[in-house]
Amino acid sequence: MSTTPFLLEVIVCSLADAIAAEAGGATRLEVISHYELGGLTPSLELVQGIVDKVKTPARVMLRESEPFVLPQTAEGEKEAERLCDLARSFSALPIDGFVLGFLQPVGNQFQIDHSLVARILSAAPTVNTTFHRAFEDLPDPLAALAELKRHPQIDWVLSRGKGEAWAQELDRFAVWEQAARPEIGMLLGGGTDADAIRLFCRHTPLRAFHVGRAVREGERLDGPVQAEKVRALRELLESENPLNSLV
Repeated sequence: MSTTPFLLEVIVCSLADAIAAEAGGATRLEVISHYELGGLTPSLELVQGIVDKVKTPARVMLRESEPFVLPQTAEGEKEAERLCDLARSFSALPIDGFVLGFLQPVGNQFQIDHSLVARILSAAPTVNTTFHRAFEDLPDPLAALAELKRHPQIDWVLSRGKGEAWAQELDRFAVWEQAARPEIGMLLGGGTDADAIRLFCRHTPLRAFHVGRAVREGERLDGPVQAEKVRALRELLESENPLNSLV
């Protein structure tokens, strides 16, 4: 967990993004490619470059294609094996963890693909992991949180909740945060901005925030991360959190 009173995780797609995020005071990075697709696996070369130049802890997306569900075909099996190979390769670098989430259909709903998650994590058994926004497609979030505790490497769950106005998400996240602890922390992401951070800090115990467009030039997916925007959110979090309160 973070050694600060909060977690400010910034999505980065390049070394320049990572350098700017660190300069602004990000406490963790999420390294991805193809932001326009919700984030896919970055190159090994990019991650190597980031960990060589930046001290801020970095988590790496493991997701080779846009869907959260891998097909039960030969191609799906090849993709699963590539994900395992990537986990092995990335785990040789000084990264903070992975970001992943895989589901399987059951009737007209989804459930966690525990077999695939466990298979990938077993390829890098010492690396902690965030279960990402695939969580939002699960019908019973509280049951899902309990299930995710089967995987000791999973220590965060990233979610936007139900996509309602931020004020309508407060009670939901307070319940999830309580249910997730102590093994897992809830990380608020998906359009998180200064208003969301201020609201959640004042009305819930949640202190972990994942930001993307809010810290990019023009709030565009293809805009570079701007250190001054990261710094503004960092200063907001510092103003809202006592120094003796730990995430």
